[in-house]
Amino acid sequence: MALELYNVGLVVIGVALFGVAVLPRFVSDRAISMPIFFVALGMLVFGAPIGLPPPDPLEQGTTTEHLAELGVIVALMGVGLKIDRVPGLRAWASTWRLLAITMPLSIAGAALLGWWSGLVIPTAILLGACIAPTDPVLASEVQVRGPGMGTEAEPLEAAAGKQDEVRFALTSEAGLNDGLAFPFTNLAIAVALVGLAPGNWLGEWLIVDVGYRIVVGVLLGILLGYLTARLVFATEPDTPVAESVQGLEAIAGTLLVYGATELAGGYGFIAVFVAALVVRHYERSHEYNRSLHEVSEFAEQVMMALIMLFFGGAIVGGLLDPLTTEAIVAAIAIVFVVRPLAGVVGFLGFDRDPAERATIAFFGIRGIGSFYYLAHGLNEAAFPDADLVWAIVGAVVLLSIVVHGITATPAVRWLEARAE
Repeated sequence: MALELYNVGLVVIGVALFGVAVLPRFVSDRAISMPIFFVALGMLVFGAPIGLPPPDPLEQGTTTEHLAELGVIVALMGVGLKIDRVPGLRAWASTWRLLAITMPLSIAGAALLGWWSGLVIPTAILLGACIAPTDPVLASEVQVRGPGMGTEAEPLEAAAGKQDEVRFALTSEAGLNDGLAFPFTNLAIAVALVGLAPGNWLGEWLIVDVGYRIVVGVLLGILLGYLTARLVFATEPDTPVAESVQGLEAIAGTLLVYGATELAGGYGFIAVFVAALVVRHYERSHEYNRSLHEVSEFAEQVMMALIMLFFGGAIVGGLLDPLTTEAIVAAIAIVFVVRPLAGVVGFLGFDRDPAERATIAFFGIRGIGSFYYLAHGLNEAAFPDADLVWAIVGAVVLLSIVVHGITATPAVRWLEARAE
């Protein structure tokens, strides 16, 4: 029986990988996204009477955490390698607004909705932290394209810095808020462990979780990114063996940077994204950037397919069963009210086309990052109503995959046609 399940699993994984390879040929120009297919495949496979036990993120919390963690860090490297725009206060003004205004408002709004739907305060804070990060994995339709590409493929020199504001804002936001959501997750953990009284956690939280870990993440990202870039661009692959592993440094650098930063007590998500930016801008016009990005994006798509497959399996296994009427309302409001309103507020006074601002505000895509933070929080402390908060987060991600997946391509095309 165990051997049969193993062989069934191989078939399922093989089908998923075929999907990664083949589906882009059919869906890239249509109003539908690849994650929808993989969630549906997961529901079909794990719901079929073939004996595959559906995944349970509550029972398999450690596995869920590490699988989602790997999916996020691989995606963060890919996102960083995509961005042509040189970092700066004015150049990245839309990003800073999304991080400093929109994200905290989204956390507060989701936490209030969670508390209203019946969650106790620590669990409601965890819910807010979980839905804070927009997803670098599921948002490919609204992200910038590979190195040297703006809205269309064009020569590298012509494309640099020309990425449109919608794609750039959503890409850079997804790259940074996966790390900046961590202090809020740690806040929820601290409240769950020592209580609501600020005297029990405020000082350590501000100094360590908000201060030290962010600074270490940024500094190590810069340092390790520079060292990685020096190593990557020191020589050209000029042998068959070297050419066969071309671009693998992206995955190696991702794992090295993340692991080293976590060992030093910093936020590895921030370090990976910053390191990718450093590598990308070390030699901006170097064609090898494309190889790095292609390998990273391939790994990202494989991880996305597997995680969405398991997510579909968890749904048919009863992930959403604990939802109450209030919880359903909360999940819908998080997607259609909280993020859009927080986005609109974040862009008040920002000198951009109102249609662009509205699009950025709407596409707060939630996904694998939310799974990671929730699994991490539940593994670190005991939170009441863990099954309900998993159901709410699952509903939010499912809504986001379907709604944003269907609307992303038409929305971006409309904006691009409007700009022309």
